[in-house]
Amino acid sequence: MSTTTIPETMRALVLSGTGFDHVALQEVPVPRPGSRQLLARVDAAGVCTSLIKLIEQGSEHRHLAGWDPAKYPLILGDEGTVTLVEIGTALQDQYQVGQRFVIQPAVDTPPINHRERFRDNARGLSKVSVGYTLSGHLAEYILIQEEVLAGRCLLPYPDLSLPYAHAAIAEPFSCVISSQDHHLHLQQDDGLGPRQAYRGLKPQGVVMILGIGAMGRMHVDLAMSYRPRVIVAVDLLDARLEKARTLYASRAQEQGIEMYWLNGTQQDVKDRIDNLTDANGADDVIVAVGSTEAIDQGQHYLGRGGVLNLFGGLKRGEDVLDFDTGIVHYREIVITGSSGGSPWDMVRTLQLMAQRQIDPASHITRIADLEHAVDILNQIRNRNIDGKAVIYPHRRTDEMMSVPCWTGQDEVRYLKLQ
Repeated sequence: MSTTTIPETMRALVLSGTGFDHVALQEVPVPRPGSRQLLARVDAAGVCTSLIKLIEQGSEHRHLAGWDPAKYPLILGDEGTVTLVEIGTALQDQYQVGQRFVIQPAVDTPPINHRERFRDNARGLSKVSVGYTLSGHLAEYILIQEEVLAGRCLLPYPDLSLPYAHAAIAEPFSCVISSQDHHLHLQQDDGLGPRQAYRGLKPQGVVMILGIGAMGRMHVDLAMSYRPRVIVAVDLLDARLEKARTLYASRAQEQGIEMYWLNGTQQDVKDRIDNLTDANGADDVIVAVGSTEAIDQGQHYLGRGGVLNLFGGLKRGEDVLDFDTGIVHYREIVITGSSGGSPWDMVRTLQLMAQRQIDPASHITRIADLEHAVDILNQIRNRNIDGKAVIYPHRRTDEMMSVPCWTGQDEVRYLKLQ
């Protein structure tokens, strides 16, 4: 059922082979939903750095599992927010046209459709992804397939006043929530009593975040919701440190959190941590950059019972490292990592946004049209964008905007101009 006029064709960012020569904006048919599928308008879409790896690896990418985009082109885009425009006949009692949702792209469900397109007919494949083998958000409309519904990955807005652009970047934030949720601290208040496990960053603890790029700033943003005593942000670029300081220093002061901004090439980070902790070390160290050097240094900043989080991924072939097992053994540290988020992480992200405990506006630095999608991907590949790019697929413009942040009021004014 549909109560809106749906065009026959739409613009979409399509991958039709391996490599950047095979990614382009195309005019394609608007998909029509089967009986257990939904069609949605894409209200806003984020452009994720993970697309670079997908484009460069093609069918060899682990999420494609042999699916060849040269034979079966893909509509890209794993981040976005949508409004339902057509309901499959078997779902009309469950959904209504006009409902707004965010989709968790990592779908922990085996393929239901097109199993023959995967390697070995998808044997043993337990997960599929939106914007990979399932239709993506970098298009004017998106087909929400059975796998998304089976995986409970279609998530309603907790607050309809949440701006499209903010909801569109819920997915990368959900990865940060998952990451910090993997921290595990053991506490034994009485030597004769049992240890208790506490999940997340240590309250009133000392948190270090190494690498203050786009994802590192999300870690800083979320870390404040745990109310640590101290946050130490470390980077090699003064511009990144100054940007983070501008965004978060006043908020940290309001919440009674001490915050320090250290350039690792100019300051003795270990000495500063020792001074801040009376040489006891940090409670949580998050390596938010893909750097072997940062990981090596991070283990030495930890105190007893601390957690080392390897958030930033390393290139294949460079991901086997040396660890000081004496630190693991005698300081009883925990080493953790995570890959993506779950539907719960996405729900939690939307809740924190609605409660204003995190600030999505501060992470958006580009506003654009679908026509700019390839250019944005190239800028990401060349590391010329420090922040999130958001595309409004139905807002036509020749100009890609660079913005210091992007509020709900900014979005309202922008969409009124179309």
